[in-house]
Amino acid sequence: MLINGDRHAEYGDASKNFGTVAALWSIRLGIPVSAVDVGVCMTLFKIARLGNDPKLDTFVDAIGYLALTGEIELGDNRT
Repeated sequence: MLINGDRHAEYGDASKNFGTVAALWSIRLGIPVSAVDVGVCMTLFKIARLGNDPKLDTFVDAIGYLALTGEIELGDNRT
C-alpha cells in the first residue's frame, strides 16, 4: 500500500507519530495542536514546495500526508 506499507515499516504508526509532532509543536507554538493539524500543515508544506520545483515525489508526499490525516480523523475503515 502506498502510505501504510513501506512508510509504516520505516516510521511506525502515523497517528502516534503525528501525535508526537503535535505535542512538540504545541509546546513550541504555545497553542494546542492536534495530530490532524500536523497532517494538514505538512500537506500544505508539500503543496507550497510545489511552487519552487515540482517533483513527483512531492505530489506523492502531499497525497500521503492528506490520506494519513483522513485516516486519523475518520478512522481506518471509513470510505
